[in-house]
Amino acid sequence: MMIDSHAHLDDPKFDLDRDSLINNLEKHGIEYVFNIGADIVSSRNSVDLADKYENIYAVVGIHPHDASSYDEEIENELIELAKNKKVVAIGEIGLDYYYDNSPRDIQREVFEKQIELAAKLNLPIVIHSRDAHKDTFDILKEAHEKYPNMKVLIHCYSSSVEMMREYMKLGFYIALGGAVTFKNSVTPKEVAKEVPLDRLLLETDSPYMAPVPLRGKRNEPMFVKYVAEEIASLRGINVEEVIDKTSKNTKEFYGI
Repeated sequence: MMIDSHAHLDDPKFDLDRDSLINNLEKHGIEYVFNIGADIVSSRNSVDLADKYENIYAVVGIHPHDASSYDEEIENELIELAKNKKVVAIGEIGLDYYYDNSPRDIQREVFEKQIELAAKLNLPIVIHSRDAHKDTFDILKEAHEKYPNMKVLIHCYSSSVEMMREYMKLGFYIALGGAVTFKNSVTPKEVAKEVPLDRLLLETDSPYMAPVPLRGKRNEPMFVKYVAEEIASLRGINVEEVIDKTSKNTKEFYGI
């Protein structure tokens, strides 16, 4: 069975068919979906979905886009949400220098605060990093020195093979999604070939980033199979091996 390690099924794009989609996941070979918060509202919604459906787990946190909104009240609510047994990580947190929706110094400060929060709660962290690879790495390396047992997942990995190797030295995980299937995505394909299979997770980032052959359509958790097939093809191995190993890694990372 496949696992989608990162999706946003609370997104309005699923409002018309969310229930039927989730109820049919098993039929399409999907064992679990991890629904990821990006702000306080989507974090609440992720927990609601996890409460309602056995095959959904929740991750709560504040995305760098919303870093400017982070305050004590929001942090306290994240702590409350994290008490739910189906909340398995803090995320997605990190840095986004592409959009710069929040000032960079605020992004870094809030990223560090949420790492501290995860350490306090003894939870793994799910990382968003766009056009901020060095700063993300520096903050995470420092966090690793402080909290060597904290599990870290770089979602939708988009940096270099060299950076991936540095993350592997720290014992981190990376997740690959639809981008690895795109014809011109040279670096993700190189990463997919080289990343140790025991450090790799699959994701869709639904409803975004639909893989080839469905690019431009609404992405869905069952489309993770196209990601698995592409990685298997790039590595010259069986797709079953990719699915089995990445599913095991996902359960290990999230502690389920």
